[in-house]
Amino acid sequence: MSEQASLVIRGGTVIDGSGGDLVVADVAVRDGMIAAVGKDLPKGDQEINAAGKLVTPGFVDVHTHYDAQVTWSNRITPSSWNGVTTLMMGNCGVGFAPCKPEQRDMLIELMEGVEDIPEVVLTEGLPWNWESFEDYLDALDARQYDLDVVAQVPHAAVRTYVMGERALAHEPANAEDRLQMAKIAAAGIEAGALGFSTSRTINHKTLAGAHTPTLKAEVDELVEIGAAVGATKSGWLQVISDFDDQEAEFEMLRRIVRAAGRPMTITILQRDARPEGWRELLDRIASANADGLPIFGQVLTRPTGIMLGFEISQNPFVNRPSWDAIADLPFDQKLEHLRRPDFRKQLISETNPDERLANRVSNWNRIFPLGDPPNYEPAPEDSIASRASCAGIDPAEFVYDLLLENEGKSILYRPLSNYSYGDLGTVQEMFSHPNSLIGLGDGGAHVGILSDASAITYMLTHWTRDRTRGEKMPLSWAIKRLSCDNAAAIGLNDRGLIKPGFKADLNVIDYDRLKLCPPQVAYDLPGGGRRLLQRIEGYDATIVSGMPVQVGGEETGALPGRLVRGAKRVA
Repeated sequence: MSEQASLVIRGGTVIDGSGGDLVVADVAVRDGMIAAVGKDLPKGDQEINAAGKLVTPGFVDVHTHYDAQVTWSNRITPSSWNGVTTLMMGNCGVGFAPCKPEQRDMLIELMEGVEDIPEVVLTEGLPWNWESFEDYLDALDARQYDLDVVAQVPHAAVRTYVMGERALAHEPANAEDRLQMAKIAAAGIEAGALGFSTSRTINHKTLAGAHTPTLKAEVDELVEIGAAVGATKSGWLQVISDFDDQEAEFEMLRRIVRAAGRPMTITILQRDARPEGWRELLDRIASANADGLPIFGQVLTRPTGIMLGFEISQNPFVNRPSWDAIADLPFDQKLEHLRRPDFRKQLISETNPDERLANRVSNWNRIFPLGDPPNYEPAPEDSIASRASCAGIDPAEFVYDLLLENEGKSILYRPLSNYSYGDLGTVQEMFSHPNSLIGLGDGGAHVGILSDASAITYMLTHWTRDRTRGEKMPLSWAIKRLSCDNAAAIGLNDRGLIKPGFKADLNVIDYDRLKLCPPQVAYDLPGGGRRLLQRIEGYDATIVSGMPVQVGGEETGALPGRLVRGAKRVA
């Protein structure tokens, strides 16, 4: 190199993101790009000793919900704690632009219900210095972050903007509605968004129970929007659906992709009611790709599940009269009641009148202590039912006392999807499929019941190193899936590989020390809002555009991350 590098990562074990062999080498960075990879490179202005450590590309998370957080925070935690250097937000059809002033409360209510982000956080945190989607991107463009962010145009916001109350009432879009929505979607992509997202699941609704405005959007609406996106020659389509009629629903998706000529990603989950349905869906995806229709399944690296505890949004006793009486009290006052023997006896004696919710939060055979380190692949003998039986105690009494441990901050884990057979063999099949992507961590969302941004790191700790209940995965393969594959899927071909000319987004990882810590509650959102945060140990350094944003687990103060507009290629 003729010009001195700004940074040299010295002597690490380089996993370059291609899926190839591991090599010990130096990595030199200049002008935010990787300048050289090799042995004994010249000294840089700054050096990081990576001897005995892994050097990987920065990770790309394609499924997050930081659409609000990016408007008030420069630190996009917890994703940036997990080696993520680029993330895509605006998934599941929800977001905050476009939005007329009189529609702000509608979008807040929807995001509060769909993604479990408290209303006070959104009301106090969102600056609303935009109306159009292009305005929203401009607002983000003026900000700086500890990682790069990529946006999608959210269907629910677009539909509400065009149709107002008619969208909330799930009325069919008329020809003019469809034309306007298609124009807005295309303009958003042309302004720099890298996708358009929609939701077709009954699980997405406001706290009042109103379903997402996009639930019943007709095929003509989706085809016209897809065709408009396709005309831009950029972006992908992201869809979440229940697939109740899998054949009909998938045929509709094929029609949309055919009209758009753009890739589509859909959510893949194993549901207890149809434990083999995911396999049929992946077969349909394979068939679509064989027909030239690029459809990809998006898969989480562990169960989709919730956490239960007295300090967070749900626990095994929610919706019982005695709990409802204290639910809105500050946590320390809740604890005073919970520690009283008479209150304990009364609460345990009550029942939850909502059968569906009761199964969700008090099915003792499917609820497990989370542990330290957290165990996301628990065995049946680890269940509350099994542990209570061994102790000769009623499960409700057992779990009540367990939750009071650690000053009332103990947390339980309830797998909901991807765990029908009591292990993660299904997940392994899902993410090993050639037409699947790693995603669905929902960073920034469900802040009171989960902390799945760490599913990125879990891919490394559990699947390549720690798993005992089944086969492990090759480390080089896992890194490729988290970096190069995801970057390419969303059109960012300038990152995800450690090669000269690529963007210098990098991680230095102490692989032996890499660990997920138990989630803890923090009150650090606007308005004192609560969220679960899961710290990670073992990332010695994370580098964005050639600048270390954290070293040794501590923030450096550097904010090189930006809004990324449009697809990127190596110069």
